[in-house]
Amino acid sequence: MAGTVEQKLAEQGIKLHEAPTPVANYVPFVRTGNLLFISGQVCFDPAGKLIAKGKLGAGVSLEDGAAAARGCAVNLLAQVKAAIGDLDKVTRVVRLGGFINSAPDFLDGPKVLNGASDLMVAAFGDKGRHARTTVGVASLPADAAVEVEGVFEVA
Repeated sequence: MAGTVEQKLAEQGIKLHEAPTPVANYVPFVRTGNLLFISGQVCFDPAGKLIAKGKLGAGVSLEDGAAAARGCAVNLLAQVKAAIGDLDKVTRVVRLGGFINSAPDFLDGPKVLNGASDLMVAAFGDKGRHARTTVGVASLPADAAVEVEGVFEVA
């Protein structure tokens, strides 16, 4: 039976899929004490297709970027579930780090990353409010538009 957090996600039309596997020499998550660090997740959909490809401000719209960030957040939550088995064990979303594949003059990276932040708050309520960093970058793996990493406090 799905927990409270997964029920909130389902109400938004989100069903968690199998967590993506790493494509290089790293692990998808590391737990130390009550902190769970999730490696950067690019904006792949459950079928492995990029939600948005290319640069924000040079072909990728703000709306598509926010949707891509939301997809990254879904992948983060899939990794959290793989790590601890139940999203209801998350006691706090501590921090998100967002990387936005950006044209040099694109300044709305924080608005893009709201796609991920908004999903965390919708899923976890006040426990989903987090510290955050957004960085514009010259490129991302597979020419993904967005990548997001996360730190979660877990029981």
